Amino acid sequence: MDTIQKIGFRILIIAICLTGCEEDKPSSPELPIVSPVTGTRKQFTLDSIFLYARQIYLWNDALPSYSDFNPREKYGSISSDMASFNAELFDISQLKINAATALPFENPISAGTPKYSYLVYGKAADRQTASAQESSLPDNPVLKTAIVNAGTAKVGYIALSWFPEMAAAQTHLDKAFAQLAITSPQHLVIDLRSNGGGYVQTAEYVANLVVPSSLNAKKMYTEQFNPLMQQGKATILKHQPYLDDKGKPVIYNGRAATMADVDYSETGNTYTFSKKGSLESIKNVYFIVSGSTASAAEMLINCLKPYFNVKLAGTKTYGKPVGFFGVAIDQYTVYMSSFLIKNADGEANYFEGMQADIPAIDSGLYELGNPQESCLKTILGYIETGSIPTAKKTAKTSGLAAPQNLSHFNMMIENRRKLIR
Repeated sequence: MDTIQKIGFRILIIAICLTGCEEDKPSSPELPIVSPVTGTRKQFTLDSIFLYARQIYLWNDALPSYSDFNPREKYGSISSDMASFNAELFDISQLKINAATALPFENPISAGTPKYSYLVYGKAADRQTASAQESSLPDNPVLKTAIVNAGTAKVGYIALSWFPEMAAAQTHLDKAFAQLAITSPQHLVIDLRSNGGGYVQTAEYVANLVVPSSLNAKKMYTEQFNPLMQQGKATILKHQPYLDDKGKPVIYNGRAATMADVDYSETGNTYTFSKKGSLESIKNVYFIVSGSTASAAEMLINCLKPYFNVKLAGTKTYGKPVGFFGVAIDQYTVYMSSFLIKNADGEANYFEGMQADIPAIDSGLYELGNPQESCLKTILGYIETGSIPTAKKTAKTSGLAAPQNLSHFNMMIENRRKLIR
């Protein structure tokens, strides 16, 4: 099979027009989508990006028909393949408008770049790697743990850089929280000021380390996909293999399973607390946050809000209540916003970021976990006095480096998918 035939096979997911189809007839996401069955490798990739978005993008209801969008004509003349694919993905991401702001939900932080969705070169599925940035991040997400005092109160402190895959992170997290549990603190400070997110399952595990056993089986969060996916009609996913934790095919109903066999219903994607570790004493949770706090880090905050006295110290977070899974398209992997994460109260509306309850500025003068470090000091003062001091700006910058390209780092990767039973 030559290259064009191979690429054509990828595109013929739902794109083949049956006899009598009219190519210019408006289509809806659940109906056959008409696209050419011949073309260049670049043209087929442009088609695929749009066709996948029509079915799996969270805001697919805002997308026009294939003939109206016409990806080949709009982007085919751009000389660089990557530039053309990114331009198409950007335009797709700008179609759905947030009524609260009159701006796109994926209103760009930097020009020409979607706030959430992105595309990378490489065929790696999300079960192996999320993106090139991940390879440079540590397996141990724990930057620092400490027990500090706020008057007579013991306060646990932990700084987390990101949320790696569970296999890499679990031992480190277990050890850190076991150390915090020794003094049974009622107050816990989780420092996420440089945490751009990561794997949903690992952020969930951290939540289970924080909560008491009394919250077992209580709702933590729900992943909400678009209606087409919830109804099991995203047939384009038949061309994405469903793999196990080792990247091997899974046999389902006598054949290799695909991502179209996954349960995308809200019921099937509701997760509950299951206590981990020995920390049972926490009543109040304080998060140190910044504009670099994003995605799975914000998910952790949102999931604990219905059950704890939660306060945020620092500055406004990035704002990303959506997640994705990797979709392989020819030589590329596309991560387009695919699900919304809602907490037990149904809250998910922080697209513009979470505001800090306790303003604080990182002076960069002290190490993490030092009671004199300005953000932690502000929280300790609040715990002791109950009053919120006015943050003073300093000429110093944060002692923690933010991700260099946050719009591509803000990961909320979900690599657990359950087959329909």
